[in-house]
Amino acid sequence: MRQYEDETGKKAIWRGRITDSFKKWQKGEKIYSRDKERIALYVSAEDKEKWIDFTERKGNLTISKLIRQSVNFFIDINDAIPDFESFSKISHDLKEPLTAIKGFAQLLIENYKEQIGSEILFKLRDILEKSEELEGKITNTLEVDKMKNTSYDILIVEDDESTIELLTSFFSFHEYNLKAIKPETQNLIDEIVQHRPRLILLDVILPVGSGYDLCKQIKANEKLQDTMVYFITAMPKFEIEKKLRDTGADGYFLKPFDLKELKEKMEELLV
Repeated sequence: MRQYEDETGKKAIWRGRITDSFKKWQKGEKIYSRDKERIALYVSAEDKEKWIDFTERKGNLTISKLIRQSVNFFIDINDAIPDFESFSKISHDLKEPLTAIKGFAQLLIENYKEQIGSEILFKLRDILEKSEELEGKITNTLEVDKMKNTSYDILIVEDDESTIELLTSFFSFHEYNLKAIKPETQNLIDEIVQHRPRLILLDVILPVGSGYDLCKQIKANEKLQDTMVYFITAMPKFEIEKKLRDTGADGYFLKPFDLKELKEKMEELLV
């Protein structure tokens, strides 16, 4: 028992009972020590080995540890801004651990949801949701109004919150630089020019005005002549296609989105 506890860092007897992991160890099965990421227990043996190799190279990192570090770092920065070279570096240092958190959580949900129990799946979704919430706080605190002249790969003009959250999460995961704005005023052209996007995803039905009219204004603006505009809409395909020539739009994506198709099209457009 002493050998088992020394090797794994686990207890052979817990509350007067021999543990299941000790029994597995006696049978020669591989036991992961508690400093390894527990999520590895729910994926294939090959991915377990990759994860263990990664954590060993990175200092035995765990997703829970990354969350704690990023949250504490964010709190510390709000209490007293450290002497960093710029807000961009602060944002980078905060978002770096979030990349692993979001990436592994989404990877496990997408590729192993049929193999993961409902309780673990719920926790993974909670991790993903909280990491996205933290990312939003970082962006709002450190980037909004501090980098007004930053150019973006994608600018989303949409008023539906769920669509904004979906597209923001999707494009951020695939490492596109993007921004979403809500079309709450008539004069959006100045704001769009300010952000200098390469591609605009434009909703057709807006709370103020029409996506069709806004597209015409974008295409008529000399500063935006190289900007691609794609409609995002739940309207029928035949109706949207009739408007492409009149508005000058470059294409469209229909709701609900086919994320695989969306990813492939972005790789084609934003080379």
